Amino acid sequence: MNGKAATRGEAHLSTRTRLERGRTALGPALELVHTGRAPTRAVLTAELGVTRATAGAVAAELEALGLISVDAKPSAAAGSQGRPSHRLSVAGAGPVALAAQVHADGFRAALVGLGGRIVATAPGCETIDADPAQVLGSVIEAGAQLLSETGRRCVGAGLAVPSAVAEPEGTALNPLHLAWPAGAQVREIFADCVRDAGIEGPAFTGNDVNLAALAEHRHGAGRGARDLLCVATGHRGVGGALVLDGRLHTGSSGLALEVGHLTVNPEGRPCYCGSRGCLDVETDPLAFLAAVGVEPSPEGLLVQARRLVAEEHADPAVRTAIEALIDRLGLGLAGLVNILNPDRIILGGLHRALLEADPERLRAVVADRSLWGRSGGVPILACTLDHNSLVGAAELAWQPVLDDPLGALG
Repeated sequence: MNGKAATRGEAHLSTRTRLERGRTALGPALELVHTGRAPTRAVLTAELGVTRATAGAVAAELEALGLISVDAKPSAAAGSQGRPSHRLSVAGAGPVALAAQVHADGFRAALVGLGGRIVATAPGCETIDADPAQVLGSVIEAGAQLLSETGRRCVGAGLAVPSAVAEPEGTALNPLHLAWPAGAQVREIFADCVRDAGIEGPAFTGNDVNLAALAEHRHGAGRGARDLLCVATGHRGVGGALVLDGRLHTGSSGLALEVGHLTVNPEGRPCYCGSRGCLDVETDPLAFLAAVGVEPSPEGLLVQARRLVAEEHADPAVRTAIEALIDRLGLGLAGLVNILNPDRIILGGLHRALLEADPERLRAVVADRSLWGRSGGVPILACTLDHNSLVGAAELAWQPVLDDPLGALG
């Protein structure tokens, strides 16, 4: 082989190797842009540990798939020197995931793009039928209408439900607040509804608080945490979730972190689990309304409870109820801190409103009752994403694309 031929062969080999490396890096690169950790090509290059040419090839291929946008001529920041790096962002008109959430006060459907951006939502329904197939058929009908109106490509569908979801069966073990039968085959029913509506892509189902934690870890108050504990009220009851090293911890069969049944008031209200004074019935919206002496209104339990905390906290009865719920919530969080030693706690639903109403009281209770709290404290923050369970449901549908963009969309 002469020198020129050898050079051409080496160049071809180098290009092929770069492309192969680039394809291997497509998923990690997309996840970096998706979670906002690679806003520029320079950061992407460093995070992937590849050459600038390979990072450029990766970004170009993701752009060709319609997943990201590359700004090759960004304006330089004032006072900066040198040519600014290409800016990377999720594609504004790219594909979407269909996300659905069912809770005690109704359901909602949405289209969610990369980056956790809610593109469109359908008006929520306020009544939940006792037949899961009826409800899920209605929510998918609303989602299909959104897809038709926007003309977006759909990568799949995700559903958030207020129940532990057993794996691998995908059954809702205790959807009591929905009046659905225990063990309802929600994943199978949801997948059937998605298929019958002609919606492309796989269908997934998960617990609503687990999915809220996943969304907050990737896009919200939990970003950057290694061991993240999320505790939140739904419209009824209390749920918990744990993200370890960036992965949702669901236990051996999907049932981990059923924190709602920690006892925080031994002489408290009877719980449907058979015990008394559980977090589930002592710190949820219904417990708060009962403590204030207010009847539930048609606006929904969670909306009504959060409004009272925000607008009526100067009222003595409301203030007393806030303090009682904070003390019980703090007791439960302290026990979880002692067991799990998280590096951050985030609170959602009514618990977020309680934190915002009196952050010092809640943090003091946790610090006083937990070993690790006394040795430095655990940051306790409010969830920041609107509709985080919906965003988390979409994350389930986006995951196959994040794992293998070419395989999922190419």
